[in-house]
Amino acid sequence: MKDAITDVLSKYDLTGKYLDNIAINKINNYFLTALQRLKAVETINSQAPKIIKEAANRLYTEQPELLRPGGNSYTTRRYAACLRDIEYYLRYASYALIAGNNNILDERVLDGLKETYNSLNVPIAPTVRSIKILEEIILNDLFSKEIVNSNIINDPFEHMIINLSEQNL
Repeated sequence: MKDAITDVLSKYDLTGKYLDNIAINKINNYFLTALQRLKAVETINSQAPKIIKEAANRLYTEQPELLRPGGNSYTTRRYAACLRDIEYYLRYASYALIAGNNNILDERVLDGLKETYNSLNVPIAPTVRSIKILEEIILNDLFSKEIVNSNIINDPFEHMIINLSEQNL
């Protein structure tokens, strides 16, 4: 797992270069946004059960067929697995927020997830929608408290959404 600083230093170390203005600006931005990222993660940590419950309620209100016979959340076991996965996305998004880097999402969440879901016949679209709902809930909460710049919050969620979404080639 890398944070924003380790990421910059690794790239420059591999090329044997001193840090230039671009690298210094990236590191400076990491520190300038640190308080906002910490407050966002603090909010996520203190309200995680509420956020997960609201995300699930919104998802199942929008897509009730998931709870019906034949739906992917139709049994208690499947419903619990869905809630576990929503919690998993939220937790790892908070790690990426703190790190200021999405590397952990690639390593621990996204690598092979789409293929695994496809092999288990788990639909990707509701997963993508649940991640988007998590992002919306957190942004609304943070905006109401006037805490954060939306770009900071959007980044890990949009990274997961883009990587899981179907792409037309």
